[in-house]
Amino acid sequence: MAVDILIAEDEPSILEALTFVLRRAGWTVHTVTDGEAVMNAVRRDRPRVLVLDIMMPKRSGFEVLKQIRGNEATAALPVLVLTAKGQQQDRRIAGELGANSFVTKPYSNADVIEAVRALLDEPAALERQ
Repeated sequence: MAVDILIAEDEPSILEALTFVLRRAGWTVHTVTDGEAVMNAVRRDRPRVLVLDIMMPKRSGFEVLKQIRGNEATAALPVLVLTAKGQQQDRRIAGELGANSFVTKPYSNADVIEAVRALLDEPAALERQ
């Protein structure tokens, strides 16, 4: 089965909420909980979008993003970075490393869905069932 969205998030409650919201919006979702697992999952699942937390065990989201952008096979993968409120430096660094979009924690479900739709180039008016 093709994967629309790979979520890389180590906080169980956030991971559960993101998974629920994105599946309810109609997308297929796969998850990983540490930075080392992201590249293997990207290669294996070939997601259409990566939702990437910055603070993760084993490898930070910054390291993961740098590796994704440095690999020809994954360089074009759209990446939505989750950043903590008030962490402007994280947002700046992620932008410099090639993040396509940002959502600030705490986030609204609508913000996440809108950001993913924009990265997938899907019209917002088409609500999935």
